[in-house]
Amino acid sequence: MTELKKPHILVCNDDGIEGEGLHVLAASMKKIGRVTVVAPAEPHSGKSHAMTLGVPLRIKKYAKNNRFFGYTVSGTPVDCIKVALSHILDGKPDLIVSGINYGSNTATNTLYSGTVAAAREGAIQGITSLAFSLTTYENADFTYAGKFARKLARKVLQEGLPADTILSVNIPNLPESGIAGILVTRQGSSRWEEDAIERNDMYGNPYYWLNGTLKLLDTSLLHDEYAVRRNYVSVTPLSCDLTNTAFLDSLNQWNLQK
Repeated sequence: MTELKKPHILVCNDDGIEGEGLHVLAASMKKIGRVTVVAPAEPHSGKSHAMTLGVPLRIKKYAKNNRFFGYTVSGTPVDCIKVALSHILDGKPDLIVSGINYGSNTATNTLYSGTVAAAREGAIQGITSLAFSLTTYENADFTYAGKFARKLARKVLQEGLPADTILSVNIPNLPESGIAGILVTRQGSSRWEEDAIERNDMYGNPYYWLNGTLKLLDTSLLHDEYAVRRNYVSVTPLSCDLTNTAFLDSLNQWNLQK
């Protein structure tokens, strides 16, 4: 009997090579495929689709417990995907998974997320890609998130995704028994109510810490942020095309050529 070839899975994140969620995700993916880890050398949360230009990127091997674990790149999550595809891997992987992120990437946060951007870059390169986030910044328990990531990855490898589409998955920080269910959702509507904190350094010069509260503008289980607040896993298909197609006809009525 011919042995089936294992899928090659590229694992990345935006919390950096030492992020616990990255290690959980890599271990989970190793149960279903051949894994290569390529992650930022340092955390790059909130970098969205930023790329490093004008500064050289460095690739280094990274070991955990004296065993090779993967590669670091001295840049952003998107840099990691680009460098992995051009200089580390021997061909395109079958799947890219990004995460598991500390903190949710729902609603407006989707636009800021480096975790989501790594998956989006994969889709741009024609590779099936997923992003996983755990909805907490403290006391994180990645046990169920790792299990669900593996389950979804298996399904996606079987079914595929449309071109230029990724799945952004947000998982409550709960044991499996506390999960209310799995919901397919839309990107929710929200905005940050900013509160930049001003302080002074030892020389009396002001500096600022960005802070704020995410204000939810819709309350429906059809939307990602509201769903995870109700203890559901939210699975949201995101497109690389940001065009507001509903507005195209109205915009054409402006007769801008005149």
